[in-house]
Amino acid sequence: MIATGLAIGASADPNLAAQAVATAMARLNITHANSVLLFLSDAFAKNPQPALLAASRQSQCMQIVGCSAQGIFTEQDWVLDAPAAAAMVLGGSLSLCTAHSPEADDVVLSLAAPNAVNRLWINTPGLRVGGISGDATGHGPYKVWSNGKVHPAGKCELYLQGCIGAIGVSHGIRSLTAPLQVTASNGFDMISLDRQPALNLLERELPLEVREMEHIPLHLIMAAEVIGDRDNALAEGRYRLIPIVAANPDDRSVTLALHLEEGKYMFWALRQPLAAERNMRVSLDRTERILAGRPDFAILASSSARGPVFYGGEDRDLSILAQLYPDMPFIGFYGSGEIASINDANQLLEYATVFGLFRHGAA
Repeated sequence: MIATGLAIGASADPNLAAQAVATAMARLNITHANSVLLFLSDAFAKNPQPALLAASRQSQCMQIVGCSAQGIFTEQDWVLDAPAAAAMVLGGSLSLCTAHSPEADDVVLSLAAPNAVNRLWINTPGLRVGGISGDATGHGPYKVWSNGKVHPAGKCELYLQGCIGAIGVSHGIRSLTAPLQVTASNGFDMISLDRQPALNLLERELPLEVREMEHIPLHLIMAAEVIGDRDNALAEGRYRLIPIVAANPDDRSVTLALHLEEGKYMFWALRQPLAAERNMRVSLDRTERILAGRPDFAILASSSARGPVFYGGEDRDLSILAQLYPDMPFIGFYGSGEIASINDANQLLEYATVFGLFRHGAA
């Protein structure tokens, strides 16, 4: 009922979309599809419409859904810096349809262009999984489409009919502290945690190999805001990462990319490939248990600052997924923000890999 195809070329040729769809349809031995989830590389970002038309003609269906992104992937391979198309074809009892009025417990595939995302939309009802289609800067001419056309609003939300889904998140960090209470802050400046200077606590907990560096690698260190109760928040993945903008030795404060209110809980964390691999395995296991069965397919959105860039030339997240679920079709893209439901609240994340695991059956 479901299969993927991947096509890579030398230019943004619309036929790449048709080739990706044709490969998936051949695997299913079908002549027309119910729906197609189509991700295109950034070479198609300015004008994806000819590729959407080619995919529609090849699949003999109008429901072409997806976005352009800095990179794309299926279970076959990942592609960065090359024109490419990745397609997931849905047949049999499976289909994608527009989610007009999602209920709180509906799993909703949610995609947005960089200029269209806002927290009001993300926080509307539905258990959301998806991402933002921008590049590492959060910008670019990226687009989102549904019903075979570029969506003028720059965002879309869809049900996956004929299947049951569960949402997982891999943050990919090593925690440096237990959850700490924000006891003083001023705008984006974190002044004290548990009544101790924020920078003092951070420096004290840094691994020896990091402390010995000439400069603290702020791009790898995160503040992790706890979502919900602080007990078991780390084990259950109930947190979101906030980048550090600056460490301020004069007043021993730390400037974050977002404001954290006094009374909230957070912990310091280090982005680390080995920890990310472990976290991906744990997150997949936890999500499979929520799904109550082995998945038949998966849809992912990964940070453009993760993937092969983070892992030194190989996307270990995809390797782990393929290793745990051999021959399972999956598809995804590298974007500038990830959307996932955590603790029954939708969150816009950074530096994460989010995924939906799905199995056939009625919800």
